[in-house]
Amino acid sequence: MSHPHPLVAIRGLTKHYGNAVVVDDLSFEIAPGECVGVIGPNGAGKTTSIRMCLGLTAPDAGDITYFLNGDGRGLRMPADALAIKARLGVVSQFDTLDPDFSCAENLQVYGRYFGMKAAQVRARVPGLLEFASLSHKAGSKPGELSGGMRRRLSLARALVNDPRLLLLDEPTTGLDPQARHLMWERLQLLLQQGKSILLTTHFMDEAERLCSRLLVLDHGKKIAEGRPRELIARHLEPDVVEVYGVGALDLARSDEHAALRALAARVEVSGETVFFYTQDARLLLDKLTSHPNLRTLHRPANLEDLFLKLTGRQIREDG
Repeated sequence: MSHPHPLVAIRGLTKHYGNAVVVDDLSFEIAPGECVGVIGPNGAGKTTSIRMCLGLTAPDAGDITYFLNGDGRGLRMPADALAIKARLGVVSQFDTLDPDFSCAENLQVYGRYFGMKAAQVRARVPGLLEFASLSHKAGSKPGELSGGMRRRLSLARALVNDPRLLLLDEPTTGLDPQARHLMWERLQLLLQQGKSILLTTHFMDEAERLCSRLLVLDHGKKIAEGRPRELIARHLEPDVVEVYGVGALDLARSDEHAALRALAARVEVSGETVFFYTQDARLLLDKLTSHPNLRTLHRPANLEDLFLKLTGRQIREDG
């Protein structure tokens, strides 16, 4: 996807650590008002890519250009790092709030890092706290807040300089469902205001709800790109039947159930669950009624299925 004036254009981004290729010739753009999600297994290169976009890690090759104008020129990272960061908002994977300052003070101090005048920052603080649903916690310190409140405070802090583009590295990791949904609502509001977001996440429902476009990374390389529903339709059968319970694994492995497996385009096993991917699940579901000890779940294919098909079901450790 190409936009005449993207907020950021990444071309051929590459990073090695020793003999390992962590990011391999990565290229993409982010358009104004767009949320681009980056998904992939542990070690796929997501966080390293974000760090290079922020000038925290130097790429071995490639170009990172921000805020392109009509003649295709813009600000280059890392050469123009200070000018770029003045127009970015960042929420890192880990909490970097100052524990000694109150919520309001965290915002005020952060605003001064951008050269904003004290009066200018003070004027923005009430609106930012209200946006984060933290007006009643203005005088509280981060240690007195729940995990969801701290993440919303981090988001409010990232907005203190009114950035055009937000870079969010797994912003809802560790949050309970209610806190995640409130965070999603706030991010949707920012998109409605015309801001752009680059988001890394391990939550497929988060990626599908927020992102207009997804990049799937594996071993540092982009292996798929597109709108969530388009990627699902391109790579997957529409129907999925999950089967679990006593005897479920026999369906996937024993010769006597070969005819049942033939009713699906693909059969995969993860843990104690067998996944049947099919164009039409009706006949398969009918045949499964003769196995009363088994439990079944019939659903449409989703992003998690896409993720697992493209990157595999094998668990990977960090690094």
